[in-house]
Amino acid sequence: MKKSKVLFVSQEITPFLEVTEISKVARQLPQGIQESGKEIRTFMPRFGLINERRNQLHEVIRLSGMNLIIDDSDHPLIIKVASIQSARMQVYFIDNEEYFQRKMIFHDAKKKFFKDNEDRMIFFCRGVLETVKKLGWAPDIIHCHGWMTSLIPFFVKTSYKDDPMFKNSKVVYSHYHQDMEEEFSPAITKKLKMDGITADDLKYYKDPTMVNISLAALKMSDAIVKGGAEKHTAIDNYLKKVNKPVLAHTPIDEEGTFVDSYSAFYDEILEQESAVLVD
Repeated sequence: MKKSKVLFVSQEITPFLEVTEISKVARQLPQGIQESGKEIRTFMPRFGLINERRNQLHEVIRLSGMNLIIDDSDHPLIIKVASIQSARMQVYFIDNEEYFQRKMIFHDAKKKFFKDNEDRMIFFCRGVLETVKKLGWAPDIIHCHGWMTSLIPFFVKTSYKDDPMFKNSKVVYSHYHQDMEEEFSPAITKKLKMDGITADDLKYYKDPTMVNISLAALKMSDAIVKGGAEKHTAIDNYLKKVNKPVLAHTPIDEEGTFVDSYSAFYDEILEQESAVLVD
């Protein structure tokens, strides 16, 4: 029996970034799922405050060199990799000088949301999918953590839906109530356009608040995880009525039930019929 393949995509992973709820889950969960017998790959952005020498990042030349077109401009895609030795786990980093060299993550020194965060999000999500294609590694599950990964469900269900690498992939989205007061620009619909994406597909992004971007990710996913314990009216109302698998907030524990819960959730999703669950 072949091993199930789980692709983890997170905006934060410790020890490369400071400890947050997302970074802890994105560090512990892939290791636990790998130890439970599944194959994994893990991706995150190569933010400029990540110390490359200390964390021993190095470029993967065979995966780098592609250009992604966003808003009619070419942006070079650079892929780096590092190992977490204690976990026997590799992490791939999506890098680009314009988007990820700054020494801050999503906000400037005055706590202002970067105006190009939508471009960075598009670049990161497409960069992950294009790199997985280059790896030739077709995931059974794609598990996304945090708003910066929120376009992966959209791309997998639209432009990449017939791609052999992703046509059988089930997408899981973990929502963490982060930066929910922020907004993107109306130009995001133009930036998202590519082959296989229709005007109807873009309806979720006409009012691009963080709430609506998050709701779109939930609607385009096959299953949902409540990543944090916080409450949010619009998100919680959607989760109450949705007709797809939802995993309640599951804190990290030392007994291993945290990993067991996710592993069982993945198995439940994989056993489902390959129905279109977009709503």
